[in-house]
This record gives sequence, C-alpha cells and structure tokens, in this order.
Amino acid sequence: MIKDELDNAEIYYGISKRLEKGLEWLKEQDLVNIKPDKYYIDDDKLYANIQEYETKSDALYEAHKRYIDIQYMIRGKELIGVCSKDKCFSAIPYDSEKDIEFMNCSQKDEWQTLNSGEFLILFPNDAHKPSITPIESDKAKNTVKKVVVKVLAD
Repeated sequence: MIKDELDNAEIYYGISKRLEKGLEWLKEQDLVNIKPDKYYIDDDKLYANIQEYETKSDALYEAHKRYIDIQYMIRGKELIGVCSKDKCFSAIPYDSEKDIEFMNCSQKDEWQTLNSGEFLILFPNDAHKPSITPIESDKAKNTVKKVVVKVLAD
C-alpha cells in the first residue's frame, strides 16, 4: 500500500508504465466536474470508475487478484481499513469476472484516512475495506466523490 497526494505522483512512476499512465490520467482530468461513470483509459488494462456515494459504518474487506487499485478522493473523506491478504479468510468467494473476493481479517484493523487530494495504491496483496465513515464525523454518513483507477497488474 502507498498513500500520498496527487502532487507527488511522479515518485511512483517507476513501479509500472500502467500505474504511471493511471496517475497521469488523474492529473489531467477535471475531476471536480467529471460525471460518475466508467472511463476506459486503455481498454480493460486501465480504466477508472468515478463514484459518488455515502460512507457507511462497516463493510467486508475486499481483495483483487488481477488489478491494482488507485483510490483517489476527489471530494470528502473516508476511512479505509487495510491489512495483508494473508491475514484474511474468505467471506464471499472470489468472482473472477469482477476480480473481487470479500473477506474478513483476523488482525486488528489498520485505518488510513483518505482526504480530498490524496490517493491510496492498493496492490493485490492488500485487502482493503473502503467507504467507512470517519470516526470524528458528527454524522452517521458522509457523501464523497472518489475515483478508483483499475490497473491491470503486470
């Protein structure tokens, strides 16, 4: 897992060409005004899902086998639990068509706060629990706008 601000994206370009292209795409878009939808950057090898939703109090962890996630917060704030996939066990079996498995983890939650302008890069070994309402929130839910760039792992 990597957490940083989009202004520092160049630091991570050497990880993979697709990851670089995904981070560049984020920097080039008018993300504040982009409409929620699926945007293909390089067919199914690299695409972005723009989402607007309300955060929630809890969720299962999720993990992917084929894709790396770049989760970038456009507007709002949420908590994302992150733990090593090998510390988890399957709750809902892997769906190869959607590249997702839902899991429970045996270790204590490690939380990352994702604020506007920040991204998390989550690799296939990073189980993650996104969309959680921040603890300090005075509301049960927050509305956020986020993009998840799906990067086919090399």
